Amino acid sequence: MEPMVAEGLGKQPLAVISGQIAAMGFNCVRLTWALFMLTNDSLSSLTVVESLRRLGLAESAAGVEVNNPKLAHLSVVQAFQQAGVVLQQVRRQWLLRRRVLRPGEWLRGLSLMAALFNGSSSVVAMSLRNELRGPRQNLTDWYRYMQIGAEAVHSANPDVLVILSGLDYDKDLSFLAEKPVELSFSGKLVFELHWYGFSDDGDWERGNPNEVCGSVVGNLTERGLFLLEQGHPLFLSEFGLDQRALSLADARFLSCLTAMAAELDLDWALWALQGSYYLREGTLAYDETYGILTWSWCEPRNSFFLPRISTLQSPLRGPGLSENSEFQMIFHPSTGQCILKNPKTNELELGSCADTEAWSFQGGSLAMEGTELHLLADGVGEPARVGPSGGGGGSIWRLISDSKMNHGVLGCGAEAGGGGGVVTNLCKCLTKEELPCDPQSQWFKVVSSTRSLRWRRRPLASHGGASGRRTWIATD
Repeated sequence: MEPMVAEGLGKQPLAVISGQIAAMGFNCVRLTWALFMLTNDSLSSLTVVESLRRLGLAESAAGVEVNNPKLAHLSVVQAFQQAGVVLQQVRRQWLLRRRVLRPGEWLRGLSLMAALFNGSSSVVAMSLRNELRGPRQNLTDWYRYMQIGAEAVHSANPDVLVILSGLDYDKDLSFLAEKPVELSFSGKLVFELHWYGFSDDGDWERGNPNEVCGSVVGNLTERGLFLLEQGHPLFLSEFGLDQRALSLADARFLSCLTAMAAELDLDWALWALQGSYYLREGTLAYDETYGILTWSWCEPRNSFFLPRISTLQSPLRGPGLSENSEFQMIFHPSTGQCILKNPKTNELELGSCADTEAWSFQGGSLAMEGTELHLLADGVGEPARVGPSGGGGGSIWRLISDSKMNHGVLGCGAEAGGGGGVVTNLCKCLTKEELPCDPQSQWFKVVSSTRSLRWRRRPLASHGGASGRRTWIATD
């Protein structure tokens, strides 16, 4: 934003911040940049501390001199480049995101930024514009300028991916179903969508969670996810929530989102990394409550959040994994864990998806791959277990809720119980009359994967997978 300096450099050394990103499991950074940093010569020549001091940010400038003395007296452009060098040293790649728009400068700024990183292996993509909005947005201008901007980036940097955002705060790409983008190049165009729970009109708090999840995902499919079905690269470039405490509405939103992301093996970016800003909305040292890091940039703000997304931080399918035959795992989005078999009791429990069993879901039967063991329900409140299909309880499972995550059998459903166990119970929130209710403990998503398993029970076969994955952290 106005300081033209990557956030956090007054709080921690750049190498420490980059190391935190890697340690938290992210493999890419979505980094914003100010257009006028490149197009205004009087600003681009400022050093980091000069840029901060001109805005009255003397304390931040002093913090940069202490934590990042090698950056403090570089120009803001040189310091921005150095951020990419350090990220490359910890093997994180980055995406450049255009945020603040000044009329008449946009194309020139895109070209200058693309050229600045031409030949850099650490910069993998450029997004042309963030969250178009307002009464003047229209399709005629979108097609015209997005296509011109994409060509400008490609001309200045033929190797970088070009990312196009949609209308209505980047929630709408539905118009591409009728009219595709026309460009001189191919094989490097990506589309992006944003999704926040607060944009769903309060439904997560007031509505039936099963119905809300099914409805919202259906709407998101119509507005952009359909592009995946057509073979176009697309990623969810922003989602996030208040990291100070997980409200019930946010928890439901996150469970629905992570289940969808797992099912689609979706690429995504979390908003946001930064725990605080030098200056935002006129406030010095502004606290970013959506930030994964604390205000001081010392540690994660919420110790329970990262385990919820850890399973999704590496691909489930795709390049490098397509040599393995496909299996299915049973993902529990509200914990980020998967269903495992206790080897002593044959009862089911939740554990790391890295240790998942290989399941097969066919004809209503959930069976452990390569065995005669099926997922069984012995009755309400009883532990879920595996056993031969004829050995007590039914074994025909079907999806019975709008969320497509409640797997019912004889009126019962699997549910995460206390202590990490899995029990069968009456399914919750199947009708509006049951409100208030919360079905998150019963939400399970059967997800296809071609990851390697240590105990694969049959020989591997060749299988063509879906597209690969980058998991990003977004920072302002």
